[in-house]
Amino acid sequence: MAGLAALALSSNLTPALASPPVPTEEEAAEKGLQRVMFVGNNWDGTITVIDPSNGYFQIGRMNAIPDNDERMAEINADPIRKRVFAAIAAGPGEGNNQYVDDMYSNLEGTELIISRPSFADVISLSLETGEIVWRFPVSGFRSDHMAMSPDGKEVAVSSSTSNTVHLIDVETGEDAGSFLAGDAPHENHYFNDARYILNASIGSVSSANDAPEQDDTKGDRRFTIYDRETGEVARILDMRERLDAFGRTDLSDSIRPYAMHPDEKILFFQVSFFNGVIEYDFQTDRILRIFQLPDGAAPDDRTKFVNDSRHHGLSISRDGTKLCVAGTMDDYTTIIDVATGEFTEVKYAGKPYWATVSPDGEACVISESETDSVAVIDFETGEVLNRVDVGNHPQRVRNGFVKQNWKSPNPELSN
Repeated sequence: MAGLAALALSSNLTPALASPPVPTEEEAAEKGLQRVMFVGNNWDGTITVIDPSNGYFQIGRMNAIPDNDERMAEINADPIRKRVFAAIAAGPGEGNNQYVDDMYSNLEGTELIISRPSFADVISLSLETGEIVWRFPVSGFRSDHMAMSPDGKEVAVSSSTSNTVHLIDVETGEDAGSFLAGDAPHENHYFNDARYILNASIGSVSSANDAPEQDDTKGDRRFTIYDRETGEVARILDMRERLDAFGRTDLSDSIRPYAMHPDEKILFFQVSFFNGVIEYDFQTDRILRIFQLPDGAAPDDRTKFVNDSRHHGLSISRDGTKLCVAGTMDDYTTIIDVATGEFTEVKYAGKPYWATVSPDGEACVISESETDSVAVIDFETGEVLNRVDVGNHPQRVRNGFVKQNWKSPNPELSN
């Protein structure tokens, strides 16, 4: 037996859907909370806060690097960190420092947990004062994608240079554990009532060895399943074997964003250099389908793809019937019907970087890193419902909460 099916049998486990880490509308109202969406503007170190309840509009912007002078003094005093800081800017930052990768609000709507790649840390920022409540330096030199546990008590953050995923207590900022993943761990996801964490690793994306026959030079790319109860890695899934078995030896096994079906039996994921989505069945441990999407603006020269990402951004509707795709290098978005594999007419988007389901579940919200905006896409039609201007190079978009009638502690940054 292999895959999640074997994992289930060996641990008397059956797939169970983890609730999203947010209160219900009724609970939010009782607690005096307002539902918002946070947009991380990676290159200028700010967070844009959007109200999705009435047409999507910006209600404030926050400074994610209030300690910039202190952090830069530390970096400049350490020759190794100084070199790595510059390398991050020259490589994944495309000539820019990376200040905001991912973020989640706590369930009380009082703090925002932020991973900051160039500063190699995770912080908790007070939504009231804009001050840092706690700071957690990761191992290695760069923090990356995060996930929050459904109970809101823990975040998992990838440290891309130490091949480690750190678990952090949201309230205190203290170390709650860690596990080793593949090379350059990337996206994380809590599942099966949050007993497990699924991590995907992308390998070396800065190398120019981008031809298909050079793909195996890019390191150890895999899914790692970590068991929070035992504190051990429970399973490693190498997609190279599964892709080869499907007859796609030409595809990379560098796993980019993924989306788990609500029943947690099926996983959809993107891989480097590919304009499409792969469907994997945990129970049979095999790839079922590959959805090929059209060519867009992507250059023929694969070395021109930003961090090897042709497509980088994938979300699934709450009923599991639609996939929302960010076609990063192809400059488009589209919606895939899961049952048929058909997709809507592609719509222009300026280097879309992430896809998130809206709070009401009716739309997909895409960050457009080239146009410094987010686009709201109708899940049924694929039509663009709205665009909202944000900060410089928006990447991650997350649902969360602030206190009702919240005002940014950094009004000078708001439009």
